[in-house]
Amino acid sequence: MKPSLAFFDAKPYDREFFESANKAWGYRIKYLETKLNPDTAGFAQGYDVVCSFVNDTVNRETLDVLVKCGVKLLALRCAGYNHIDLKAAYGRIPVVHVPEYSPYAVAEHALALILALNRKIHKAYHRTRDGDFTLNGLMGFDMHGKTAAVIGTGRIGMVMLKMLKGFDMRLVAFDPYPNMARAAEIGFEYLALDELYGAAEIISLHCPLTPQNVHLINSASIAKMKDGVILVNTSRGRLIDSRGLVEGLKSGKIGGAALDVYEEEAQYFFEDYSSTVIGDDVLARLLTFPNVLITAHQGFFTREALSKIAEVTLENIRLFFEKRELPHEICYHCGTGTCRKKTEGRCWTGNLPAK
Repeated sequence: MKPSLAFFDAKPYDREFFESANKAWGYRIKYLETKLNPDTAGFAQGYDVVCSFVNDTVNRETLDVLVKCGVKLLALRCAGYNHIDLKAAYGRIPVVHVPEYSPYAVAEHALALILALNRKIHKAYHRTRDGDFTLNGLMGFDMHGKTAAVIGTGRIGMVMLKMLKGFDMRLVAFDPYPNMARAAEIGFEYLALDELYGAAEIISLHCPLTPQNVHLINSASIAKMKDGVILVNTSRGRLIDSRGLVEGLKSGKIGGAALDVYEEEAQYFFEDYSSTVIGDDVLARLLTFPNVLITAHQGFFTREALSKIAEVTLENIRLFFEKRELPHEICYHCGTGTCRKKTEGRCWTGNLPAK
C-alpha cells in the first residue's frame, strides 16, 4: 500500500499545489489546519508520514507522540529545520527537507524590499491613494556606487549578489565557508563580519539559523554598522535580536529595516490578526516605525517555488518508501543533508531498515 500523509498547518495554497503534484503519486493526504505540536501530534495516528512547516513545534515531546503513532518519516515542506529537535529525532524518525525550491523567489523578494524601503514605495502608495501627491519624506538614495553586503553565500545569497551586481554596487559578503571561485566569477569580496558591518549601506541576511548565529545582529554588531544602514532579513527571524533592532531604529543608527521573518513569528505569521490586538510588544512596536517594512514570510511565495516544494516533498516520500533512499535527509551529526561525521555513529543514510 502507498504511504499516507498527515499534512499539518495546511493553507488553501498548500492544498492546491500538493493536490496538483499528487496526481503523479496518488498518496492519501489528510490536510489539517492546526500546527504540529505536542497537543496535536496525536492526529497523526494511522499515518505513515507527517508533513511539517516552519512554524510547527517539533520538539522531543512532539516526536515522542509521533513515534507512538507509528509515523515513519517526517517530511518538511521547507528548507529550514531549526524548529526540529534533530537529536530527539535521530535513530527514531528520519527527517527530510526541500533543500532548494527557488533561490530566485527569496532573493527577488529581498531585492523588492530594499527598493521599496529605500524609495519609500509603500508610503507613496498609501499617500497617493488618499490623493496626497507631495514628495516630502519620500527621498531615497542611489544604490549605484554604494556597498551592499550579503551574509550567507549559499544558493540564495549568490543569486542576491548577482542581482545586486546589476546596480553597479560594490559587493562584499561573509560566509564561514567562502566560495572564492564564485566570488571571482560574480565580482564580490569576502570580509570578516566586523569589517563588513562598517563597509555597507545595505546588509542582507541569507544564512540558515544555527546555534552559533542566534542573534547574529544585536546591539553590539549594530553599533559597528554605518549610520543609516538598511538591514534586510528574509532568512530566519532569530538571526536578529528584535529588541536591539528597535533600539537601533530609535537611535537612527539603522536607517531602515525590511523583514520577511521575525523571531517570534510562529504565533502571528500566516494568520489573520487584523481584528485582534497584537500582544507581542516588540512586533507591535516595529509596526509603528515609518522606516520598517514587514512582510509575513512570503519570500518563498511564488508559483514556481510552491510547485517545486510539493514535487520534492512527495518525491522524498516515494524514495524512502520505495527505495529506502534519503537524499535530502537532515543529519543530526552535522545538521546538513550530507553527513560528514559518520564516525560519530551511523546516520539513517547508512543504517536504513531493510525493505
